[in-house]
This record gives sequence, C-alpha cells and structure tokens, in this order.
Amino acid sequence: MKLLLTNIQQLLQTRENPPQKVSGTEMNQLPSINNAWVLIEDGIISDYGEMKNIPNVEGFKPIDCAGKIVMPAWCDSHTHIVYAGNREQEFVDRIKGLSYQEIAKKGGGIVNSAKKLQETSEKELYKQSAKRLEEVMKLGTAAIEIKSGYGLTTETEAKMLRVAKKLEKNYPVTVKTTFLGAHAVPTEYKEKKTEYIDLICNEMLPKVAKEGLADYVDVFCEDGYFSVAETERILKEAQKYKLTPKIHVNQFNAIGGIAAGVKYNALSVDHLEVLTDEDIEALKGSETMPVALPSCSYFLSIPYTPGRELIDAGLPLALATDYNPGSTPSGNMNFVVSTACIKMRLTPEEAINAATINGAYAMGISDTHGSITKGKVASLIITKAVPSYGYLPYSFGSNLIDSVIIKGELV
Repeated sequence: MKLLLTNIQQLLQTRENPPQKVSGTEMNQLPSINNAWVLIEDGIISDYGEMKNIPNVEGFKPIDCAGKIVMPAWCDSHTHIVYAGNREQEFVDRIKGLSYQEIAKKGGGIVNSAKKLQETSEKELYKQSAKRLEEVMKLGTAAIEIKSGYGLTTETEAKMLRVAKKLEKNYPVTVKTTFLGAHAVPTEYKEKKTEYIDLICNEMLPKVAKEGLADYVDVFCEDGYFSVAETERILKEAQKYKLTPKIHVNQFNAIGGIAAGVKYNALSVDHLEVLTDEDIEALKGSETMPVALPSCSYFLSIPYTPGRELIDAGLPLALATDYNPGSTPSGNMNFVVSTACIKMRLTPEEAINAATINGAYAMGISDTHGSITKGKVASLIITKAVPSYGYLPYSFGSNLIDSVIIKGELV
C-alpha cells in the first residue's frame, strides 16, 4: 500500500541521521516538524517534510492528519506475552498482604504459569497469545520482544519460542525472541538446582540454537532465583551459540547482576527497581541499555526504576511493558509512557525517546525502527486530535490513538 499522510500537526522523532540510541541530556531532545507530510511506499518511509514542500505525487492513498500527531510506533523490548491462562488469584493474594516472593514460595508465581503452560497445547497457546498481540498492535506497538520462561522443560520452552516465531510469521509486527529457561527453578528441581542449570546448558540451549528459535538469552538474576555465578555460567555457555544477553536484574535486590550483564556485553539489563551507585558506574561507558518496566512497579506496588537518576548520570534509558500474567498483565505502552512521566519524573520527550529509539536499540533493531527516517520501516502511530505531545502522557486514562500503521499497512 502507498500512503500519503498530510497536514500533520506535528511529526515527532524526525532524524535524518539517527543515532543508535540517545543518552543523558540528549533524551530531552525530540526533533519534530510542524505542519508536515510523510510518504510511505512498500512498507518503508519514502520521504517526509513540511507541507509547503510537499511533492506532487500520484497513486498514493491520502490520509488527512489535521490536528493530529504522527510518531514512530512503540518498540516494546521486554514482554512475556506467550503464556497460558492467568494468575488473578495471586492478584487477590497480594491485596490480602502476601508479597510476590511469598506467593512464589507457596508454589505460585512463575512455576504456577509453567504448570498451566505445560498442560496447554501449542495450538491453544498460539490462540491466546495472538489475541494479546492483536491488542497491543492496536495500542501502537509495532515491534516486540517475546521471552520464553514459562515452560521450564526443554520441550515447553521450545514450544513457547515456536509460538512466538509463528506470531512473527502471521502478523506484520516485528518480533524478537529470547530464551529464558532460567526464569525460575521448577518444583522437581527444587533441591537440585545445579542439575536444572545443567539441563539449561546441556540440552535447552543446544536445542534452541539448533532450531534457530531465539535471538537472545535471558536469566532472572535475583535472590531466590539465580545467583550472579549461576547467571554467568549460563551466559558463558550461551556465548557458544552467539546468543546475546538481555537479563532480568535488580528487581528486588542489588546483587551484582548489572556488572555481570555488562561483563558479558548484554544488550540490555531490565527492571532495575533497586539501583546502587556501583550499578550506575558499571553501566557508564558500556553499550548496555538500562530498561525500566514501570507498569510492573505499579502492579506489584514496588519501587520504580530511578530513571531520573540514570538519565542525569548521562546514561540512556528504554521503557517496556513486561507484559506477563503475574506481575504486569498489560501490554499498553501508552500507560508505560504516562507512568514513566508521572512516577519516574521523566519528561514527555525523555519518555517518548525511551519507548521508541531506545526501545529499538534494546531489541537490536535501531537500523530499521524507532525514528522517522527515510528508509526505515513505516510503523507509525497517528493520534487523535490533541493539543500537543505532552497531552499524551498527561491524559493517561484515554486512548488517544486514531490509527496505527505497521510496515505500511493500516491496522
């Protein structure tokens, strides 16, 4: 489809020579064009500019965007949307006073989801996951990372990743997959954790690599889950298969996982609700992207990632949803951006950069996504008529999206 967007009130994130990511004070800069147009051809941004310079073109479907903002679609770099069932009872348990960790010790949490997933057919798992993907696409997400981690057996971990790959094949959204066998220790290995890590290293990783199921590898590096030493063992093994790390760290405790991630050239370190000065120093000078998951903090009532501190230290920051059944049953990136502004004190410019150009970096797709740039994929959000882009995070309870274009096609 050939599209011509005209009379755009404001075209956001316009970059002729886009950086891979933006950091520190750069995050508060959001280049834009007022009264603009965008030309889309064969799923690619062909050209853009001011209305006074619009070219005379034929054969394009015109879309009048008067009063509306056009911007890159969201890049959600951390999700677990391939899962079975839900965990609403644990939600009630938390209201009654149990912590996330206490629920896990009772047999809830990740192992609860693993049990449900093991009992769910691949066909049914795909059906449930596709419904979630369709929902987030309508909410403006056009690139998404999907983790395994609710299987905890070789076959069910592979099943999750196959479903993610099938979603990529059947929908226009860009999908990156991550192997997260080290999400939790299954019940049957509770007293023999080393044997489960052996299984990850000797059986799961080779199978995932051989079948080409994952782009990245992840570990939940946290007290009660996997130690720094155990995390390093898995990451070192994953190097044999050229799987770049994207790891869960510092959700509840700071145990040195960030430094380990940097040591193994992690593309991103995600969560970071608990952060020390040593963690910030470890990130400085690295190519690792810190990723905050504010809707997880909202849902679990735990601290928010100190995004203001990270940015003020000159570091980059990305935002993602953490969409999963236990701690964030929502894939709404619009809410994530609003929450980052309201609870983490990010400016609208910083939050939009974190959810677009830096989100793309945290998925390894900076060359094709995250900005309005000639030659990049035409995945865009067209808002409803709004007074300014600051109104988007301000009006956090409203759906302000008019249309979503993914790879040149109207969703």
